[in-house]
Amino acid sequence: MKTPRFPALLVLSLGVLLGRAGAASAWQADLGNGTYQNPILHADFSDPDAVRVGDDFWMTASSFSHVPGLPILHSKDLVNWELVNYALPRLVPESAFATPQHGKGVWAPAIRQHAGKFWIYYPDPDFGIYVVTADDPAGQWSAPVLVKGGKGLIDPCPLWDDDGRVYLVHAWANSRANVKNALTLLELSADGTKVIDDFGYVINGDKLPGTTTLEGPKLYKRNGWYYIFAPAGGVGTGWQSVFRARNIRGPYEDRIVLAQGATPVNGPHQGALVDTPSGEAWFLHFQDKGPSGRIVHLQPVAWKYDWPLMGTGVATGAAKGDPVLTYRKPGLPVQPVAVPPTSDDFSAPVLGRQWQWQANPRADWYSLRAKPGALRLFAQPEPAPGNLYDAPFLLLQKFPAPAFRATTRLDAPAAGIQAGLMVFGYDYAWIGVRDGQVVQVTVKTASEKPVPTEKVVAGKVTGPVQLRVDVGPDAQCRFSYSLDGRTFTPLGDAFTASVGRWVGAKVGLFAAGASGYADFGPFVVEP
Repeated sequence: MKTPRFPALLVLSLGVLLGRAGAASAWQADLGNGTYQNPILHADFSDPDAVRVGDDFWMTASSFSHVPGLPILHSKDLVNWELVNYALPRLVPESAFATPQHGKGVWAPAIRQHAGKFWIYYPDPDFGIYVVTADDPAGQWSAPVLVKGGKGLIDPCPLWDDDGRVYLVHAWANSRANVKNALTLLELSADGTKVIDDFGYVINGDKLPGTTTLEGPKLYKRNGWYYIFAPAGGVGTGWQSVFRARNIRGPYEDRIVLAQGATPVNGPHQGALVDTPSGEAWFLHFQDKGPSGRIVHLQPVAWKYDWPLMGTGVATGAAKGDPVLTYRKPGLPVQPVAVPPTSDDFSAPVLGRQWQWQANPRADWYSLRAKPGALRLFAQPEPAPGNLYDAPFLLLQKFPAPAFRATTRLDAPAAGIQAGLMVFGYDYAWIGVRDGQVVQVTVKTASEKPVPTEKVVAGKVTGPVQLRVDVGPDAQCRFSYSLDGRTFTPLGDAFTASVGRWVGAKVGLFAAGASGYADFGPFVVEP
């Protein structure tokens, strides 16, 4: 594999990749005794898809309108994952994503390897289906190519057949196309960039009793059978179905292979079937867990009569399995514990990969060179008075665990600037400094009719302030501050983190105002 070539926006030091030295991870799936716990990623890597190439597993996920998009994660054992790149440094069309487009942008992608290249097909429900390619998934990806334009085309997945023909299956977004619960099959040109035939609905969920919201298809071929793995029943309450046929155009027979059963894992579905070099099979899928987002689980898979058994079905032989909560790790070489990054000491020349903006960023939003060891955010005007919901310049990352603590240092900014530590969703809250005073601000229903409340500390602060949020397993967020770096004083009422449009809550930093800047010290995430 070639030496990775990281875009300037994305490069970071090994120290940042692994997080703050000595800090425990807020969530770790590897239990250290040959077993793992689900979820393997307690973070919002929605609609995961993965592929194995040699001894390496590569995963991508939905990223909606957050930038950079299309995260690339790498693992050698399916349990320990590192975030190593993004395939989409900026969203296209550029003009459409100059401002936040909540819930739009990159929906469920598919990643494959063919003819020595890696391919990601991803949908934008407002523009169509795109493809990007790379020789090395940890390196430079191509600019997006529009394969099929149109509204409502979502969840594409390709298959290169044995005879050289290229197929792609996709679902529909009812909000754009007035079509749902159906999967369409296309044939693509040999280079995978154009549609040469449209076979229409290959599966119509309306004709299957009890099937609703059929979407997220993944297309495979095994033992002469064509398989479409597709979730149905809705994100929070659905299940995983599998369809198979001898002819790619059908007719398909189906069965449900994974459902919640007696477990706390609601709506277990939509993900990736992968195998190991020794022939084991595994299924990666998500669970919608409210403010935590769509977190990623790993299920064992066994094959019986050319049908997959999943989860508990592997042991019991049941056609419909429940998700496992703990299980033996895949039969792969033991790997060091690895998790996506969270903490950032801002010592690298670029931001850590955990950070995303709310829209395509501008170079003048921040600097990591103006003050060594600090992140300088240049204040940007609020998009609406007293409401940051549509601010593109928020620098945020996913919730990394069911409970965690985030702490940072803020050098008191000049008058006319407000800056701080934020928890963001449909509702948002922050603690920081405004006009020399420590404040805690909560804004409910920010996306509709904002209802702000605030608490202010009497007196002025002129030096650094430590800002902290403690997030509990009930999504309760408690903000506090410290003037000496040792004793933290609570400020404001407990705030319940909320989801955003198709995403979980996020935590991060901002600076708003007509001019000036705010300097932040290390951002530390702990259990």
